Amino acid sequence: MATAVHVPTMTKAERANQRNAVLAGFLGWTLDAFDFFILTLVIDDIAKSFGRTRPDIALTLTVALAARPIGAVIFGIMADRFGRRLPLMINVVFYAVISVLSGLAPSYQVFLILRVLFGIGMGGEWGVGASLALESASPRLRGLLSGLLQEGYALGNLLSALAFRLLYPWFETLYPANGWRLMFFLGGLPALLSLFIRAKVKESDAWHEHKTDWETYKRSLPKYWRRFVYLVLFMTMMSFMSHGTQDMYPTLLGTAGYSKARIADVTMLSGIGAILGGLAFGYYSDKKGRRRAMMIAMALGLVVVPFWISAHNAWYILIGVFLMQFFVQGAWGIVPAHVNELSPNHLRGFFPGFAYQLGVMFAASIPYVEAALGERFTYTQAMGGLVAVVFVIAFIVVLLGPEAKGVSFRKQSHG
Repeated sequence: MATAVHVPTMTKAERANQRNAVLAGFLGWTLDAFDFFILTLVIDDIAKSFGRTRPDIALTLTVALAARPIGAVIFGIMADRFGRRLPLMINVVFYAVISVLSGLAPSYQVFLILRVLFGIGMGGEWGVGASLALESASPRLRGLLSGLLQEGYALGNLLSALAFRLLYPWFETLYPANGWRLMFFLGGLPALLSLFIRAKVKESDAWHEHKTDWETYKRSLPKYWRRFVYLVLFMTMMSFMSHGTQDMYPTLLGTAGYSKARIADVTMLSGIGAILGGLAFGYYSDKKGRRRAMMIAMALGLVVVPFWISAHNAWYILIGVFLMQFFVQGAWGIVPAHVNELSPNHLRGFFPGFAYQLGVMFAASIPYVEAALGERFTYTQAMGGLVAVVFVIAFIVVLLGPEAKGVSFRKQSHG
């Protein structure tokens, strides 16, 4: 395992490239998440449009999550072989097109297939974007920048809620029973804007040093299987925690009598909490360590569960939803740095992204399970019980796991 090194002062050009690399990954993940969370806000309307049940539409969330490892393999191997920039640009165009096509789907079956394809695009974005951003960043600030990068996901959630709050009523007026289709157009077209940023980012020096061929893959992968298995387990629990507290939460509020406008407001508040939590715990992890920061966030998240499911108490729900995502995404803000630091340098395009997305796949059942149990009992009971168990198991997995805070991504020290 590589060791921490002294980091030299960056030149003006290097600082600009670091800023552009982080911004590229941040915007890509933001716009990707924007489309994903649009679906969580219009589940009821899509169900009515296609004549299906809530669990049927929740299943399209599950299949998108389950397809993400495919994208991680395709785009991750491309990133290790050919560099980070080109796969990122192809990825953005791909998921932008699929997003628009989702709004044009003529049937439930076509919509389901398109969400599988969207999941492939979503699976490719994180690993490649995170490796490029963090390879260009100073190890001293890696946790903070990791939090910023990861919370592009939370910002995407917030922006989808804002669009749902401000634009969706107008879309429903223009196209009764089909206003949800225009929301997916919003989710696709802005993604093309990130191409401009990505065009200004150069390949990282770390990729040039660790350029990988097929023989290196075959020799290296068996050596790191234990680490890989741990990362998959870790990311499975993190994904249960994130998607278990986010994807069906608008539905929980809807079943408690909240209007669409109020659901959007609560979702935006959760997004603000998520962004602040990701930055705060990411920064804290630079000072006190990755595992310690994540375990504190998980323990506090467990304490918040009773407030988070108190949908019939307005003040409890506001406190609960803000703090829940502050702690959940606080733990998640550390993930890009932690997973990349635990990955081999010459496999960083593929290894962390594939482990991440396999974890997402194994946790992909959570929206469907919550919906199925929520329809049988209540969403409050189903989501509260499941999430409490997830926090406990995730805490244990992190407690027993490794850490490599501050390791160098380079072959040698440069200063």
